[in-house]
Amino acid sequence: MITRLRSLTTRWTTFVPVLAAVLLIFTWGRKDLPGVVVALVTLVLAGAVLAAVHHAEVIAHRVGEPFGSLVLAVAVTIIEVALIVTLMADGGDKSSTLARDTVFAAVMITCNGIVGLCLIVASLRHGTAVFNPEGTGAALATVATLATLSLVLPTFTTSKPGPEFSGAQLTFAALSSLALYGLFVATQTVRHRDYFLPVSRQGAVITKEHHADAPNARTALISLGLLGLALIGVVGLAKGVSPTIESGVEAAGLHHAVVGVIIALLVLLPETIAALRSARRDRVQTSLNLALGSAMASIGLTIPAVALASVWLSGPLVLGLGSTHMVLLALTVVVSSLTVVPGRATPLQGGVHLVLFAAYLELAINP
Repeated sequence: MITRLRSLTTRWTTFVPVLAAVLLIFTWGRKDLPGVVVALVTLVLAGAVLAAVHHAEVIAHRVGEPFGSLVLAVAVTIIEVALIVTLMADGGDKSSTLARDTVFAAVMITCNGIVGLCLIVASLRHGTAVFNPEGTGAALATVATLATLSLVLPTFTTSKPGPEFSGAQLTFAALSSLALYGLFVATQTVRHRDYFLPVSRQGAVITKEHHADAPNARTALISLGLLGLALIGVVGLAKGVSPTIESGVEAAGLHHAVVGVIIALLVLLPETIAALRSARRDRVQTSLNLALGSAMASIGLTIPAVALASVWLSGPLVLGLGSTHMVLLALTVVVSSLTVVPGRATPLQGGVHLVLFAAYLELAINP
């Protein structure tokens, strides 16, 4: 019976990414999809998210932490960056703020939404959520620095009118983002890898997991390919259903920024599910690696990409946040710092992060 279930799981996690890619080919570029097709796309999108999580876990089982969470975070972000640049190239009145809105949405979703949910799940299930403050603190400091340099400073610079960087400033921000992200990855995977490994209730670093034998190299490579295919399907199909989402948002009389939030939530679903599953297994450090790693990759890879794309794209590139969003970002950094310092958290800390995330959603709906 167990063998049959494993065989069934392997089959659908192989079939769904291929189906998502095929469906993406047939729906790409079409703005008015029939209701039946939208329902089918939504169903396949959900399946592709679950398949992506499965293949990410297979890879993580093969390479170990923190490489597993890094693979998923970078894979999603690279595809997300490609989507942002593609949408910016399409033009439109709102394309000038697309990169800023998407990156800020990713930061709020990961640092408050995913972190808050994981802390609550782990603390309710195991008493308290335990993690490594050294590694988590380093990740948080990098995210805070990247967000401030890329999203806050443009509001106050004077070389160019509006919340925009000049050419030299944008180049500096792009190079700084790449340098900081590269330095963090080297720290996480080479010099201080133990800072980013899960810890036991006694504070000891867990270097080995006691579970089934790791998959062989061939299985891991197949999962890597299917992970990429599934993530392309997730991001592409999310873009495909965005006109339907836009119509629904307009019909409900909501602010247009809600569309970006919904798309970001769909794109980040694989990381969210993977992080929650790790939190249920009392591996909160892995959850935080996923959340903060996704926020960091979103800024560290998006800003250089749009800076490069701005060479041939016409129109302004608005990166500076408004005053309301800067307050939310500052509060998120302060609260996250207080959460990280003790190395353990209760449902209270998770609830505080979720309230901040709820405030972000409320202000997106009613700015």
